[in-house]
Amino acid sequence: SLSFAYDYVPYYRALFTQLKIHPNDITSRKDLERFPVLTKQESRDRIDEFAPTNLAKQKYFTNRTSGSTGTPLQYRLSKFDRLLAGCIIYRGWSFLGYELGDKMIFLSGLALGMNYKNEIIKKFHETTRNIKKLSSYAMNEESLYRYTDTINSFQPIFIRGVPTSIYMFAQWLEERRLSIHSPIALFTTGEKLFPYMRQKIGEVFKCDVYDGYGLNDGGISTFELPDHTGMRIDTERAVLEVVDENGKQLTTGTGRILATSLYNEAFPFLRYDTGDIGTIKINQDGTHVLTEIVGRQDHMLQTPEGKFIHGTFFDILLRELDNVRQFQVIQTDLNHITIKLVPEESFDKSQLKMIEKTIREYSESWKINYDFVDEIELTEAGKYRYVVNYLLVDDTEKK
Repeated sequence: SLSFAYDYVPYYRALFTQLKIHPNDITSRKDLERFPVLTKQESRDRIDEFAPTNLAKQKYFTNRTSGSTGTPLQYRLSKFDRLLAGCIIYRGWSFLGYELGDKMIFLSGLALGMNYKNEIIKKFHETTRNIKKLSSYAMNEESLYRYTDTINSFQPIFIRGVPTSIYMFAQWLEERRLSIHSPIALFTTGEKLFPYMRQKIGEVFKCDVYDGYGLNDGGISTFELPDHTGMRIDTERAVLEVVDENGKQLTTGTGRILATSLYNEAFPFLRYDTGDIGTIKINQDGTHVLTEIVGRQDHMLQTPEGKFIHGTFFDILLRELDNVRQFQVIQTDLNHITIKLVPEESFDKSQLKMIEKTIREYSESWKINYDFVDEIELTEAGKYRYVVNYLLVDDTEKK
């Protein structure tokens, strides 16, 4: 992959030359530290330089990132790399009991590679792959009753989807005391799976819940181990690094997740900053595993005093409020945060005094605004973002 990037990709040829490095000099994972971290903004700003000189001879697909923080990145995915990605997914599921052809329900937006523009094509894929796709976009009373009937009649062996959507579905089922078919296991992906989500989903669906993490731009993927001790890092398609603030690799600890693709010749990524923060450790057998996907980098909030507070602080804090269905914390500048709340009619605003008192222990200077709304909008990928920090995205992403 590095040799291809050096020979055919103008951006990387210039980078290798500038650093006085030849692909033959890179003989280990550690050697990747000799390269700078590639940001999504850099990829967008110099998009033409990432086009291989032999692109006309390649077979590839055009994809784009979800753009949940703003302007998406349009990138290419080689045909072989996408095939490899599919094989790795099926293998990851197989470690958790899946066999090719097993019935599966997908509950998601567009994030799981299921965006069929033609209804006939969609039906063909569902029939041949023995799957059914349920949209997380239109999860209203009517659709959720329909989804319940579909799952109970189809009786999937596995269910896969975005954690927030499945969690909201589980809550809805529990509130209405409706019975639901129990699959062997439920797979989550696409956003952080919190412990309270895992517990509720497992209780309602009466099955094990396994998390996963991956992205096509960069090609990395992980699947939770059967004993829930972490997520095994796949190494065939890409190199995954967890690095500190200086771009140095961590063998244990929490840092930024970088991806180096190994087979995507249509758009190679070298030390690409995924925008995610994860925790890595070494298992007893010597293999590296991700123990947690902490969240997106833009889930961190910065106080006027210079402190950084992870969004999970607000998730834990605001979840203590009674009669609040959803919430979202937004930071537009250093001095202000807005807390959006979707309250029930019986919500008692006096609870906010306790919330504000706790926040003041971390920042005396923050100006806190409360915004009561009817709903929190999902992202384009059908995800729910409980923290939005515009300080950590570039100007083009704020528009």
